[in-house]
Amino acid sequence: MATPFLRGFWKLTWVETKVFVREPMGFVGTLIMPVVLFVAVGTLVSDIQPGADRVRGLPADAAATPFNAAILAALVIAINGVQSLVAIISIYREGGILKRLRATPLSPVTILGAHVVVKLCFTVASLALLVLAGRRLFPGVMEVNTWSFGVALLLSTLSILSLGFVIASVVPTARFAQPISAMLLYPMLSVSGLFFSLDRMPQALKVAALMMPTTHAVGLLQGVWDGSGWGTHWPNALMLVVLFVVYSALSTRVFRWE
Repeated sequence: MATPFLRGFWKLTWVETKVFVREPMGFVGTLIMPVVLFVAVGTLVSDIQPGADRVRGLPADAAATPFNAAILAALVIAINGVQSLVAIISIYREGGILKRLRATPLSPVTILGAHVVVKLCFTVASLALLVLAGRRLFPGVMEVNTWSFGVALLLSTLSILSLGFVIASVVPTARFAQPISAMLLYPMLSVSGLFFSLDRMPQALKVAALMMPTTHAVGLLQGVWDGSGWGTHWPNALMLVVLFVVYSALSTRVFRWE
């Protein structure tokens, strides 16, 4: 028999799921846009690059340019989920909804945990669409351990979501939620090691990149993709956990309910 905590948690999760579906940027951005991006970029790379590497979305010189269309799309899934989180939290705060929720018997963990569960569930759904599109349009593109890749993406999303809560904690109003989160999150992709190796960066920029969850997400996802696996990229997985703990602790200090 479900406890009052679980009943409250699942009811709130269902409500947040309906809110997320009705929010165009979150729903379309998380479910549709990454698949469209993957198909468009994957098709472009396939037209340019011959051979077996092209079906994986990789240039011929993968060591020099570690770009991978599937990993880009996977990170876009996570980032769009975070943008939606920031927008919804800001709207709730500005409208006084967070204040009213805080006054209910539901604990802060239940209230904020419901948002996390919704984002993770839609991440799984979007990844499933990505896999289906890849196998349908690019034979061989998803010749990767899908379960391992999915777990890596969920860990990456969780870590990036913790940073999203920090952003949501300090964004002043809902009007600024989308542009501020976009200005902070998308530039992180450019220094994540997805488009060029970290070794090519200046030392200061490299250190800054290593403090960002997107950098370690790229490292872990790339490791799962190329077959080297978690054993080789455990430092990236560990850093994702560490950053999750650090950003979560920071968000609990600066989070504003009203």
